[in-house]
Amino acid sequence: MSSKIYFVHCIDTEGPLYESLDAKFQLLKEVFNIDGLPVSWDNFAKLQAGKLDIGGKEREVAEFFNSQRVNLNRTWTEVEAMLDRITAPEFRNSRPDSNGNGWVYNWFCLDHINYQYNPRRRDIGFHNVFDFYADYLQRTEGYGDALHWHFHPMSTYSDAHRCATHYFRSPEIFEILCRKIIERNWFPSTYRAGFNLERPDSHWFLEQWIPFDISNSSQEDNTLLENSLDLRNGRAGDWRRALKEWSIYHPDHDDYQRPGNCRRWIGRALHLLNRLYSLTENEVVRAFEQAAAGKPALVGLCSHDFRDMGAEVEYVRDLIDKVSPSYPGVTYEFAEARHAFRQVIGSESDAAPALDFDLTFNPADDNDHASIDVTLKQGSVFGPQPFLAIETKSRRFIHDNFDFTDFGTRWSYAFYGDTLPIDDVARIGVAANDKFGNTCIRHLDFT
Repeated sequence: MSSKIYFVHCIDTEGPLYESLDAKFQLLKEVFNIDGLPVSWDNFAKLQAGKLDIGGKEREVAEFFNSQRVNLNRTWTEVEAMLDRITAPEFRNSRPDSNGNGWVYNWFCLDHINYQYNPRRRDIGFHNVFDFYADYLQRTEGYGDALHWHFHPMSTYSDAHRCATHYFRSPEIFEILCRKIIERNWFPSTYRAGFNLERPDSHWFLEQWIPFDISNSSQEDNTLLENSLDLRNGRAGDWRRALKEWSIYHPDHDDYQRPGNCRRWIGRALHLLNRLYSLTENEVVRAFEQAAAGKPALVGLCSHDFRDMGAEVEYVRDLIDKVSPSYPGVTYEFAEARHAFRQVIGSESDAAPALDFDLTFNPADDNDHASIDVTLKQGSVFGPQPFLAIETKSRRFIHDNFDFTDFGTRWSYAFYGDTLPIDDVARIGVAANDKFGNTCIRHLDFT
């Protein structure tokens, strides 16, 4: 009855991160409500060692400030040095999977844009993180690594080190995707939510375009979660009601944490060497037990590229080496995320024709305005419509809705007073996925 386990290393790919001593003590206040300590490296060292009296929270604070968490990659040079180590064949292949293949990295790339305050020295700009990793993937071609999508909703005061819960309080999400389609010929099929955070607005947004979502961070014991000021009562990444097994599910329309009849698949990912939402030996045992019972397991492993991922990879491989001998019939694979979802969905994904559609321009005439048509040629579009991206001649990037000419097979968009004049259009991009993550992108250029 044995099935396979797919270990999917999901990296929240955000580039370098700087954290000052003042920032560390600010976190102490925000997370543990501990304030008034003199800010000094001596006191910070004592906090790390658990040797400063802080009202019984010594052990928890020491774990929070452990070396894995606070020793950050502060520059692109440091990020690249880490990548050179962990993507080298001798590291990647030192402990292969059941197929004899090495470790696979999934880079869920974030764009830092439109921030007004940047104390952690984020790399601000469209495509900056994406382009770095797209270039790096060319150096590691052949190992199965891939680019995916990560997003942080804009914080209230446009602070680059904070993350809100509302996706549509500002237009960044639409401009990011418009630019990815038009400027990089890329559109995501697989997503990880920033800060593990989804709400109804993001849930319904993803339902329109993104078939695979690996953001579920549910865990059995939420005691520590409820004792954390920054996370209790579901105020950040709330997955308390979601599936605790290593399975994927379609969410409910009103509650993304419950199985239902929506389109996209949600998978589960736990963090590595982290204070919360952490992967443990018991979780790896549960994955092997699930596979031994004949049900495939998709095990998401969450990291950040500004930390030492080498230690985190070794931690997972140690757990696998410890647990796997007890389940000799279970095989496991280090997998790219979209591939893993497809494999768990099953044979239907292998037989589906790849998505394809035409994008055509219709000039204005005496009977109608100028317009574009999107006509389905093969497969079917995930969600009700493709994603429409328009670049104006003044380099604004606009997303808009299509008109539904024939539902599910043909969409149109007219250029007139209620939309925008065709004379102001520089480029158009249209992108869509099918339900198996096959992506189709088409362009028109008016320059």
